[in-house]
Amino acid sequence: MKILFVDAYFFPETIAFTHLEHDLIESLIEQGHDIQVVCPVPTRGVSSQTVKEYRAKKHEKLYSDRVSVERFWAPQEGKNPIVRAFRYFWCNLREYQIAKKYSDVDVVFSVSTPPTQGLIAGKIAKKLKCPLVYSLQDVFPDSLVTTGLAKRNSILWKIGRKIENDTYKNAAQIIVISDSMKQNILEKGVSQGKITVIPNWIDTNAVKPVEKNENKLYEDFKVSRDKFTVVYAGNFGAAQGADVVLHAAERLKDYSDIQFVIFGGGAGFDAAKNEVANKKLSNVTINGLLPWDRVSEVYSLGDIALITCKKGVGTSGMPSKTWSIMACNTPIIASFDTDSELAAIVAHARAGMCTEPGNPSALADAIVQWYRCNNKQYTCKSRQYVVANASKEVCVDQYIKCLCKNSIKKD
Repeated sequence: MKILFVDAYFFPETIAFTHLEHDLIESLIEQGHDIQVVCPVPTRGVSSQTVKEYRAKKHEKLYSDRVSVERFWAPQEGKNPIVRAFRYFWCNLREYQIAKKYSDVDVVFSVSTPPTQGLIAGKIAKKLKCPLVYSLQDVFPDSLVTTGLAKRNSILWKIGRKIENDTYKNAAQIIVISDSMKQNILEKGVSQGKITVIPNWIDTNAVKPVEKNENKLYEDFKVSRDKFTVVYAGNFGAAQGADVVLHAAERLKDYSDIQFVIFGGGAGFDAAKNEVANKKLSNVTINGLLPWDRVSEVYSLGDIALITCKKGVGTSGMPSKTWSIMACNTPIIASFDTDSELAAIVAHARAGMCTEPGNPSALADAIVQWYRCNNKQYTCKSRQYVVANASKEVCVDQYIKCLCKNSIKKD
């Protein structure tokens, strides 16, 4: 089987799906399949030297020539929304121009970043007369509404709904990452037979509990092993609602045995650092995000780990960090929509507890409750649940079965 990956971002760039796509490609190669990738030259999250290097590297062979990569020039991605929109449409145009020449493709695969990616991938699949398998990571334009960037029934929202409907129509199979996402697109008229639920997986061999005496982060960031540690790792942005962590920490500053350790990023991270400094929150250690290869240390550092969201956002998806935390067997306290899939999984797996989103008092009370009982029994099945339901082996196998089922060759 030959799979055409139509990517807006590809190695060495990084987005949320990058490491998952790497796992998927490796497994496809191991099973004897061939892959053609069409993507722009890297510009996102890479050094100027890397940009320069890839300007002349338009064609590349990887994995003993089993993966062929064809790249095209694209403008640097910036923060200006108009510039970003231009880049999206430029990339989509070039993807179509290049991909339409591959006549020996059995199935097209694409991910929903950026939002127009599925639309152009569907047109490519139609041109090549083969099916499209579409991985839906974020429901657009719903995400614009939940983050406050657009209003329902606005012009931007209506354009987004048109793009969304056309994408779903042209896809042979849509892979969604949660049951709530499945319900969302079912209500928009997508047939149930088109939808497969496969969570974004975690490599449970790489992400696992690290014993306190072996965790180097205690020394690296001068964190006490004797105190009750609350960890938050993630972005400070509109959707995350992570400011609730700092407000909860402020309420608990008189608890000398409770310490907050934050590894953050995103548009609001500098403001978060300033808030810690201005309010003199001595119970908070705040640092930048660490590399992925230290995720086991990060979440094993916590007696509990926090997941947050802005109210109303949590019902539209599942934070991938959930699996990382559970794989480390660390209890979760989620300041998250209580009717969300995350809340249901945390309860079902006995992985922790969920409080009202955006409510720092409720979050602080939950932390104190856990601190006082330090109840580890709730996590006894947490890692076991992840291994059975969201491990790399389980989920990648489901992806490959989905691709094979929908390919022309029916491998």
